Amino acid sequence: MSNGGGLLQGLFISFEGIDGAGKSTHINGLAQAFRAQGRVVTLTREPGGTPLAETLRAMVLNDAMDAMTEALLVFAARRDHLRQVIEPALAQDQVVLCDRFTDATFAYQGGGRGFDLGLLSVLERMVQTTSIDTADLVRQPDVTVWFDLPAEIAAQRLAGTRVPDKFEAQPVEFFRRVSDGYRQRMLESPARFARIDANQTREAVWRDVLAALQGRACLA
Repeated sequence: MSNGGGLLQGLFISFEGIDGAGKSTHINGLAQAFRAQGRVVTLTREPGGTPLAETLRAMVLNDAMDAMTEALLVFAARRDHLRQVIEPALAQDQVVLCDRFTDATFAYQGGGRGFDLGLLSVLERMVQTTSIDTADLVRQPDVTVWFDLPAEIAAQRLAGTRVPDKFEAQPVEFFRRVSDGYRQRMLESPARFARIDANQTREAVWRDVLAALQGRACLA
């Protein structure tokens, strides 16, 4: 796939959205669809994806800390994830399906927490710069599937489903800011984003996800 002007191997798709938007069901469905077409699929998540990153994930989701500490831990986890999982898989021409990536950091720490977007951009460049055919570029997903759901609906879906982590326990207004953060990222990279109306039936959402990826020639 072409990304940032360089020729990259493999296919990198991220899935974004506030908690309760329904990403997980459709990620698993897409993994099955790609495997049915003979592709090797790496299914992963952020923060997480490696032993170190999973340890950092538990800290980010549960421990009290300020927004800068959160951002630094998330990007540290991302760096290890990129080096240990994502880049090797792409080099082997695999499909990488990742539950959240950097857009989530801009949405949650930037939009939700109000952390400085300029500093997040600096960390993004530092952590995600990779060399492809001797050229350096900032690794981004080839496609980002954004499950756009009103914060009030997400809260209804999550109510009573499990013990919430510190982000899931935030008030609705926090998730409105997170959604605004996602929307801003989409406006900055419209060609990369596929916005999905997640306030539909599961079947309708799935049809839209398939149509979005087929329209980008990712799926036959």
